[in-house]
This record gives sequence, C-alpha cells and structure tokens, in this order.
Amino acid sequence: MKTSTDGPLHQRLSTEFLRRISSGEWPEGDPVPSESHLCAEFGVSRGPVRQALATLRREGSLVGGRGKPPVARRTTPSQPFATFLSFTQWAESIGREPGQRTIEVARRRASPAAAARLGLGEEDFVVELVRLRLLDGVPAMLERSSLVTEVGRHLYDFDPDSGSVNAELLRRGVDLYRARHTIDAIAAGPDDAGLLQVPPGAPLLRVRRVTSSSEGEPMEYGDDRYLPAMATFTIENTIEGRTTAGRYRTEED
Repeated sequence: MKTSTDGPLHQRLSTEFLRRISSGEWPEGDPVPSESHLCAEFGVSRGPVRQALATLRREGSLVGGRGKPPVARRTTPSQPFATFLSFTQWAESIGREPGQRTIEVARRRASPAAAARLGLGEEDFVVELVRLRLLDGVPAMLERSSLVTEVGRHLYDFDPDSGSVNAELLRRGVDLYRARHTIDAIAAGPDDAGLLQVPPGAPLLRVRRVTSSSEGEPMEYGDDRYLPAMATFTIENTIEGRTTAGRYRTEED
C-alpha cells in the first residue's frame, strides 16, 4: 500500500499505521507486523519504520516492548498529539461542526513569553495568529499562536478561516512532531471576555503549548483559552509510564 507523499516519511508511516489500528485492520490486542515485514511492504529502510512505531508507542496506540512484539491498542477517538494540536480534528471526532473566525494574522516581534519558549531574542520576529474557534457556530475557545517566521510564512497565502492550520502546515511539509502542554485556569480579561461572550473574570481553561520538530527545534508557542462548559481534559497514565491525553466535550463526561 502506498502512503501520501506529503510530509516526512516516518510521519506518513505513523499516520498509515494509526489508520490500520483505528480501523481494526490491525486488531486490538494482536501483535503488529514485524519491522522487516513493514520495511518490505513499504519499500523503506528500518529507520523510518522504527520512528513511526516509536511515535505510536509514545501516544499509547502500541504497547509492549522490552523484547516483546508491539501490540495494537485502540485509544480515544482522537489521538493525543492530534487531539490537542488540532481543534478541527477533535471537533469532527465528536460529531461537531468546527469553525473559526480569524481576528489577526500579523508579523511582529515576539512577546517575552513566546521568545522564551521559542528560544528567540527580544528583537526576533514571529507570525502571530489569533482565532476564535467555534463548535456548531458557538464560541468555544480563543486561540493565540506565535510561529517562528519560517513556519508562519505559510499563513501569508492561506486563509485561516478555511480550516485547520495544523493540517495545512503538515500538508506543506512542516515537521510538527511533538507538543508539550501546560494546563491551568485563568480569569477572562476584557479582550477574552468580549470574544468568548462571557463576563470579565469568568473562569477559562488555558492550554499553553510548545510544538517542536522531530529534531527538537521549537516551532510554535500557543496559548489557547477554552470555555469550561465546552471542553474538559482527561489524562490517563499507564504503569509503563506512558500518558494518553484527550480533550472531550463536557456534556459527554
């Protein structure tokens, strides 16, 4: 079977392997094909196959190791990386209509918070994106992203109102590989309150995110603020130390 030609090879393999697990083509609880079998099937070397399998282990879609063959494990409807990184994928996975209204796309000097997390100097520029995200036409989250310029430049000829920025960046070959999230509570300031249609001081769930490449290079700093009535976050730890994380609609809990 051929994979898409967009994006790094290990990411394309990981996407295909995850599709097979999610569809049941690789049944839950069964060992997945060996590395040598996968190399032969896709006509690739062991390196990308191992990277792809390692990604699914980290995300909890494969279990096993330490001399044992990896076993398929179906997780929550949206996988951890995609669940947190892509609002569009999450909304569609729970049967809701995602939407967005772009407030701003601008090139400016990085804020102190963004500069610190992206390893930039105070004179360095980023591309900032601010969007109001909607579920079935109702405000759900305020998204603020600061992207390093070589990544953010892709937004200059893309309409952020048209859909997922994450999917578009991946389509263009941007190496979005790992994201680290910090979740806390914050009171809505005047700007947040006006856009999310809540009173100033209303509680919000804040998710701050640093997205890095497969080489560990910071590429994006995000500060997303959710209405608590629209989403909750669930984190499941396993005895082997892996963490499976998910974002869910509150009314479904």
